[in-house]
Amino acid sequence: MTIYKCFYCRREIKEEIVKRRVRCPYCSSKILYKPRTINTKVKAE
Repeated sequence: MTIYKCFYCRREIKEEIVKRRVRCPYCSSKILYKPRTINTKVKAE
């Protein structure tokens, strides 16, 4: 399940809502993005 975020109000929006309508249901903004996950590298000793 992919979660998008609104650029203006920073609320999380589920993928099902984005498939039907490409606007934020809270503030009607058209700018949505997928937050990236942070990968940490571990050094083997």
